[in-house]
Amino acid sequence: MITLQGIYKTYQMGAETVYALRDVDLQIGENEFIAIIGPSGSGKTTMMNILGCLDTPTTGCYELAGEEVSQLDDDQLADVRNRHIGFIYQSFNLLPKLTALQNVELPMIYAGAPAVERRQRAEQALINVGLKERMHHLPTEMSGGQRQRVAIARALVNNPVILLADEPTGNLDTKTGEEIMALFHRLHREGKTIVLVTHEPEISRQARRIITFRDGQIVADQMNEVTS
Repeated sequence: MITLQGIYKTYQMGAETVYALRDVDLQIGENEFIAIIGPSGSGKTTMMNILGCLDTPTTGCYELAGEEVSQLDDDQLADVRNRHIGFIYQSFNLLPKLTALQNVELPMIYAGAPAVERRQRAEQALINVGLKERMHHLPTEMSGGQRQRVAIARALVNNPVILLADEPTGNLDTKTGEEIMALFHRLHREGKTIVLVTHEPEISRQARRIITFRDGQIVADQMNEVTS
């Protein structure tokens, strides 16, 4: 599903070239559950941005679902994101003046879906994450766990094949984090490919594959038998 070959990402800081990623090769198959770990500045976030088509590599090839995406322009990348990828963030990234239902509808508005279809699909997505009774509430009227469930419903509403989650339990207490991870496990069983960035060892150990970054490179890539 995903193939990265010879990926470099560099930035110019005056006369100095800073390497965020160095010669990264990576393959991700269908229905994998992957955790990306590593210290701050190791390249985790840059890797997620490239995987999510939010950024492009300086050099190298990125093939997603059979399509070479590393040289696409911004509009083309937006189309790829909308068709293939759902994003989940630590800070939820919900619009505070919109209800849960309206927040979940947003990706379908960008995709041009009709209003009636948007409403039906958004309602079903919220039901699927256990928020049937909260869909007309504002984010400020919901707990952190409920807001993250809204964010997951929003990520799922266009039926992406890949979910990218950046520290999805980072703002949650332990019990709520466990509930969110249980939801990820259910989505994985239903066929989703899940890639999450985390600094929490207990979260990474729940993934089936753990990829470790350091200094912009993959230094370990191992299968993990201990899953919850």
